[in-house]
Amino acid sequence: MSAYFLRTFYVLLLLLLHTSGIVAAFNSSSESMEAKCKERERQALLSFKQSLVDDSAMLSTWTDVHRDCCKWKGIQCDNQTGHVRVLDLHGNHDFELYFGGDINFTSLIHLQYIQHLDLSNNQFLSYIPEFIVSFTNLRFLNLSNSDILGRIPSELGNLLQLRYLDLGDNYLWGEIPVQIGNLIHLQYLDLGGFYLSGKIPCQIGNLRKLQYLSLGSNTFLNINSMGDYVSNTLSGGIPFHIGNLPFLHTLRLGGNFDIKAEDAQWLSTLHSLTILELSSVHKLGSSHQWLQTISKLIPNLKELRLIDCNLFDNDIQSLFHSPSSNFSTSLTILDLSSNMLTSSSTLQLLFNFSLHLQELHLSYNNFAFSPSLRPDFPSLKILDLSYSSLTSSMFLANFSVSSKLQKLHLRNCSLIDRNFLVSSSSTMNSLSSLQYLNLSNNLLKSCSIFHWLSNFTTNLHTLLLPFNFLEGPIPDDFGKAMNSLEFVYLFNNKLQGKVPYFFGSMCRLQTIDLENNRLNGEFSSFIQNSSWCNIHMLRILRLSHNQITGKIPQSISLLSELEHLSLEGNSLEGDVTESHLSNFSKLEVLFLSHNSLSLKFGSSWMPPFRLWSLGLASCKLGPNFPSWLQTQSSLIQLDISDNGLNDSAPEWFWNKLQNMCELNMSHNNLVGSIPNIQLKLFCRPSINLNSNKFEGKVPSFLLQASELLLSANKFSDFYSFLCGNITATNLATFDLSYNQIKGQLPDCWKYVDQLLFLDLSNNKLSGKIPISMGSLVNLEALVLQNNSLMGELPSSLKNCNHLIMLDVSENMLSGPIPSWVGESLQQLIILIMRGNQFSGNLPLHLCYLKRIQLLDLSRNKLSEGIPSCFKNFTALSGKSIDRIETERRVHWYNSTYYANYSFFSDNYYTLHVTWIWKGVERNFTSPELILQSIDLSSNNLTGEMPKEITYMIGLVSLNLSRNSLSGEIPADIGNLNSLEFLDLSRNQFFGRIPSSISQIDSLGKLDLSHNSLSGRIPLGRHLDTFDASCYEGNIDLCGKPLEKRCPGDERVTKCEGGEVHDEGDDSALYGALYMSLGLGFLTGFWGLLGPLLVWEAWRIAYMRFLTRLTDYILVMVEVKIAKCQRWFKH
Repeated sequence: MSAYFLRTFYVLLLLLLHTSGIVAAFNSSSESMEAKCKERERQALLSFKQSLVDDSAMLSTWTDVHRDCCKWKGIQCDNQTGHVRVLDLHGNHDFELYFGGDINFTSLIHLQYIQHLDLSNNQFLSYIPEFIVSFTNLRFLNLSNSDILGRIPSELGNLLQLRYLDLGDNYLWGEIPVQIGNLIHLQYLDLGGFYLSGKIPCQIGNLRKLQYLSLGSNTFLNINSMGDYVSNTLSGGIPFHIGNLPFLHTLRLGGNFDIKAEDAQWLSTLHSLTILELSSVHKLGSSHQWLQTISKLIPNLKELRLIDCNLFDNDIQSLFHSPSSNFSTSLTILDLSSNMLTSSSTLQLLFNFSLHLQELHLSYNNFAFSPSLRPDFPSLKILDLSYSSLTSSMFLANFSVSSKLQKLHLRNCSLIDRNFLVSSSSTMNSLSSLQYLNLSNNLLKSCSIFHWLSNFTTNLHTLLLPFNFLEGPIPDDFGKAMNSLEFVYLFNNKLQGKVPYFFGSMCRLQTIDLENNRLNGEFSSFIQNSSWCNIHMLRILRLSHNQITGKIPQSISLLSELEHLSLEGNSLEGDVTESHLSNFSKLEVLFLSHNSLSLKFGSSWMPPFRLWSLGLASCKLGPNFPSWLQTQSSLIQLDISDNGLNDSAPEWFWNKLQNMCELNMSHNNLVGSIPNIQLKLFCRPSINLNSNKFEGKVPSFLLQASELLLSANKFSDFYSFLCGNITATNLATFDLSYNQIKGQLPDCWKYVDQLLFLDLSNNKLSGKIPISMGSLVNLEALVLQNNSLMGELPSSLKNCNHLIMLDVSENMLSGPIPSWVGESLQQLIILIMRGNQFSGNLPLHLCYLKRIQLLDLSRNKLSEGIPSCFKNFTALSGKSIDRIETERRVHWYNSTYYANYSFFSDNYYTLHVTWIWKGVERNFTSPELILQSIDLSSNNLTGEMPKEITYMIGLVSLNLSRNSLSGEIPADIGNLNSLEFLDLSRNQFFGRIPSSISQIDSLGKLDLSHNSLSGRIPLGRHLDTFDASCYEGNIDLCGKPLEKRCPGDERVTKCEGGEVHDEGDDSALYGALYMSLGLGFLTGFWGLLGPLLVWEAWRIAYMRFLTRLTDYILVMVEVKIAKCQRWFKH
């Protein structure tokens, strides 16, 4: 029997071996038959790899060692032809794995058979190339969340095989191309972006197979964090009709659309809809049809987001009170952020849905959390109540948060320390699952929050506490208890003490952000005394803008996983050498600016990293230009200002501008000319080359910058730059001041009509202001100061009606001040026409300049009187400048023109003026925020000083000197109690100096000299501090501080010491007056009251007299009343 089983086993074994051989042979044959990748495509992929930063080594298989690119990671080929069919290099949403750098789309042009391209969730900072149209076989294109810039190319409409197109969460601007409507096979379309503008093309309604549509809505770029940054959005009508897009299951629309009733009818036909998001649809609440339709859709929705739609409490009640929507079991995500909700009843209504809600977003409302409210969130995983007002009882006692809660957003909720008292907390067991806590922008001060966190959060991964008022050191117990923390953000507080060593013992910690505090101690102690069990985890270390001292130790190189190191704005000193940075192969951001550091690298040094951002301002990097920068091919932000560079910039460096968004090389000693190379600047960069010695022509390729600052150099020509028939679509700021530009202004400003700020001051320009300057209709500041321009102001400038600042001072301009200056330029805050030859009267139209704060028309030939309507300068009638309103009107504060500037620009240009201040010429930066002044000095003005000037109580400086003004100084001049400088000298004013002038306590400089004033100089308060020069040249003035005595003054000699003192002419009069008062008192008192006190009979008679007199008065009053009553009856 055993032999039988043995034979059977051998037979089965032989069959198995035979079968394995067949399979192996088949596989071998299959492998030999499988096509390998094409060499041309392999080389294209290798070229593409060279342009990427691959810190996570995801492309380690992309080498010459592995010849077959079809087996590389992220690549799939056609088994028959070997052509690359799939290129999938997407990162993940947590940014743990991603690519970066200057993406070289050009190299992919050889992948003609590619069908699937996914580069999402990376950081490329690149444009979508127009040649993408060559990928005619493409069916899937995902470039979402990859920092893609620019406009959506219309050529995408030629990719007729596309089924999936996702460009969301990028920095795309401009209009949606109508050609997108050609993609009739599309099932998924995401063009989300707050920067898109214009109307939705009606052609998109023809995409019948579409299941997912997102236009103007960003997931990662939270609209709530954008504030006023974005002003342009999608607008117009929603161009879809019944029958359009019948298979939609997801609809996300962002924009201020003009919604109509028929649009709601279309929405009601979307029976497959499960996700609906409407953001910034401000008319939603006023459309009953839309609210009713959404209410009917709620039972089928899984996600509903109505963000920034101006919804009120009654709108929410109409949405959720209908029988169809009440107690929805499918809705898991509800977002009503940024609306006008205030009522507790609305909250209670929403809590009825909390049994199934997993996400509830109610931020940026104004809810009134009453103590009686008892919210219950049994299923929530994410809760956002940011920008609400939470009382102590509300936050701790009343909240019954879900045991499943993972993310809690309480940003800017007016939370204070007593909200987090350990003894009163009832949340001990309810926060065990919490992983993310945002308490930023609150009113926390003490370390109680750290104790609370240590006691009641056991699994916290991310903690945000920035923009509070936290003081003192961080408790050591916090570091011991919070071992689960991975991301700690404590920036912008008032934390003190040394940087805690325990951060090195938090073994999961990946990010430490302690910027903008008051931490001190030596940096080397922090590095050397920390255990650094997280040495292979720590990626971000930010300690900028503290008070940290000492040297950077070489042991910092142990933190080899660092991607971001920021130490700027401290008091660090010493050398930084190659050994400090030798292990930082993953470093992407390095900020060491504004320390006393010397960077000493060899000329042949090859850094192991490829940086995106590098800040070395005010460090010692020179004198030679750093050659190691040539290896940094991924730089998008570079600051090497004030580095002691005394060299020329090599040509290879200018080529790096192609992908740079921000360059600051100001305040060095860089010489030579900038080559005029053919270069495409993709990022609309901000370029600051101020205060160097660059010379020659301004190269035309710099027209592609958004901000170009070339002040204080030796440039001599910009004609070819401006007049080369190249339209600058993004140039918004151009500063060429303090150079050596000669000749006439070019007359081709139409090519730079997007300019907002133009500064050509302090050059050698001559001739007339060209008419084409009137084409700069967006201009906010025009500064032509200190040139040799002549002629009249061209009337075309009235087209520049957005001007905030106009400075044409120190030229040879002539003619009358045009009336259109006041009529058309009513946004002006600063008008400076000093030092020209303007003549004629002050036009009444200037009184239209209600926002004017600085008016300087001095040193001209203006005549006649000062208009009394100057009282219309309402900006000068307030006690102080409305800084918020003024800041909103200057571009960088309200960012109205974000489409011009780079998204990463710090915008270095600020308004500045030269002003005669207290008799001295001074330069002021940001004068629109600090100065309120009028200077009409050195003209031929006549007539009286209008009393209406005294209504401008905000005036800080008033100069009317060197005219022919006459009459008396207005008596109410003391109303100008903000004045620091008053000069009325060298006029023909007469009469007395108003005594009210002594009420101006802020007055630091006064000059009334060389007039015809008379009488005694008023004294008192600080007027005693002005010397005689303030009053000289007025022959009829007398009294201190002049030596001339007023009539009646006399000299009195003291008896002791024989010293002579001037007691004044009125001393004898005062003595006689006091003596008379004394005698009168004695006579009156003892003449009348004395006898009454001494003789009783006199007292009795006096009292009887008073009694009779009182009775008589009362009787007469009664009689008069009776007569009046009878008269009224008749």
